[in-house]
Amino acid sequence: MDDATIDIDHLRAKAGQASGLLKALANPDRLLLLCQMTQGEYSVGMLEELTGIRQPTLSQQLTVLRQEELVSTRREGKQIFYRIASPAALAVLQVLYQQFCNDGQGANE
Repeated sequence: MDDATIDIDHLRAKAGQASGLLKALANPDRLLLLCQMTQGEYSVGMLEELTGIRQPTLSQQLTVLRQEELVSTRREGKQIFYRIASPAALAVLQVLYQQFCNDGQGANE
């Protein structure tokens, strides 16, 4: 936010959508999956290998991300590929990376 006045009515109208995004990001596995997907599109097998999240947890978390419309899928034969579909999620992930990962220190350090 900048120096502009906050429009509380607009915020109220969007609060459910914003809290849904934050709720999805609050799970460490989903956060890790989305962070990986900032680098591109991945198959389920690739996501399992890169993140270390095993089945069935991986499928459960990908289902939540799909239901929240944060990711989209593409089928190629028997493989399903996932990518970030939400510009808002991507923007929040970029801020989180800057705050927590850019210099190797946490936000409080």
